[in-house]
Amino acid sequence: MTTARKPDHSGKLVIAGPVHIDPRQRRAFVDAHKDLITAARAFRGCLDIAVTPDLVDPARVYLFELWESDERLQAWRAMAPVPVDVPPVVRDEVQLHRISASGSPF
Repeated sequence: MTTARKPDHSGKLVIAGPVHIDPRQRRAFVDAHKDLITAARAFRGCLDIAVTPDLVDPARVYLFELWESDERLQAWRAMAPVPVDVPPVVRDEVQLHRISASGSPF
């Protein structure tokens, strides 16, 4: 019997956390990142990326990125399209995390 191989995210990078914005600008903030997200998901080395509104707090938007390496993240940053008409961030709590090991939480 063979066991399905689980993804190994060691050496990967996670960029994640909330940003706080004017609640009246939340939809505009999320929408302003659509082209960037589309381009990033097609970029080699981007394993996942999302900009999502919080379901409870209208002033919070969550940013999440998963990259296969620092090298690929830096290559992306060197050519990434800059979103236009992005409402200002009131407070930024996004952090970069370097993964040394990971596995299923279940």
